[in-house]
Amino acid sequence: MKTDIEYLKEIIEKSGNIVFFGGAGVSTESGIPDFRSADGLYSEQYKYPPETMLSRSFFNRHTDEFYRFYRNKMLYPDAEPNAAHFALAKLEELGSLKAVITQNVDGLHTRAGSVNVLELHGSAHRNICLTCGIVYPLDKIIQTEGIPLCDCGGIIKPDVVLYEEELNHSILDRAARAIGNADMLIVGGTSLNVYPAAGLISYYRGKNLILINKSETPYDYRADLIIRESIGKTLGKIVGI
Repeated sequence: MKTDIEYLKEIIEKSGNIVFFGGAGVSTESGIPDFRSADGLYSEQYKYPPETMLSRSFFNRHTDEFYRFYRNKMLYPDAEPNAAHFALAKLEELGSLKAVITQNVDGLHTRAGSVNVLELHGSAHRNICLTCGIVYPLDKIIQTEGIPLCDCGGIIKPDVVLYEEELNHSILDRAARAIGNADMLIVGGTSLNVYPAAGLISYYRGKNLILINKSETPYDYRADLIIRESIGKTLGKIVGI
């Protein structure tokens, strides 16, 4: 009898249009916390709820406080890609993985070598002046105190989707098309409870929906294979990392 890993590897080898959809759990093995886990950010106590401090209205009204929280709890500049990131980059290099769709803003998929990465919630590595539009790297945020300002004097905002903001429609459309055209969809490290991102799964019409997550998701009933193991360990075994 085949193990889940053997079965997963067999499906991957037979597929030519694989899409990966991932969330915070992909980066936990890189030392970046999953906010919704029992010991994650959302379980900690602050003067304001994290959802409030990460909202656009809070950014607009309390920019200095936003950046104090953002630098302290949202940025992990020393984090390195883990086996999951490298495995996905390898599958793309081999030609079978066509897109990585991520809810993470840490940029680790790109650092690991993935090229076709669709960042649904933006990237902490891009920071845009709200006045003139100049884009700054993450170092601009880390190496300044208080509110980071552009050379033109404008306020710089991280290019991440805050609460009360809409996702980029172009990226959403590209993600929906990629999933709709896939012959295999691997979903990993996400509870699939955050919308509209989680709703993208409904575009998949194939027969090889794989869920790699340590806890249950609302889409478990649709899965063809569920693996309750570390995503890094699982994908690492597939490509021999």
